Amino acid sequence: MNWKAAVLTVSDRSFRGQRPDEGGPLVSALLQGAGYEILRTAMVPDEQEEIARVLREWADAGDVQLVLTTGGTGFSPRDVTPEATLAVCQRLTPGIPEAMRAASLSITPRAMLSRAAAGIRGGTLIVNLPGSPRAAKENLEAVLPALGHGLQMLSGAPADCAKLKD
Repeated sequence: MNWKAAVLTVSDRSFRGQRPDEGGPLVSALLQGAGYEILRTAMVPDEQEEIARVLREWADAGDVQLVLTTGGTGFSPRDVTPEATLAVCQRLTPGIPEAMRAASLSITPRAMLSRAAAGIRGGTLIVNLPGSPRAAKENLEAVLPALGHGLQMLSGAPADCAKLKD
């Protein structure tokens, strides 16, 4: 199935034009390489209400099944992407960020410092990725093979849960 996705970059510095957005375009390219169609991309500052507003708007529009964020998952006082995500999601999907952290721990012990969250709003899965392009790539690659199956279940379509690969 051809899934539709959106990518939201969360970064004060990129939003102000002080640093190029490398994470958002990289995440979009990885998704496209996996067969996803990117319907939307945007950038917002590290403001919880602004992040939540965009997540709600995109999920409630009903035309994307997956929203990925990049940035705002660390310990900085301005890192509020997980809080915004949790505020808009109706159901949590803790296995996704757990899998990302587990995979990243094989690369760096700092992976345990990620506060990434994931959840479902309506028919849309929302997943937080780190802001570092390298970490975003590593985290997305860790879960991308399973996301299609999750989206298939979320859509209500028949899904073979015993099948090991999509």
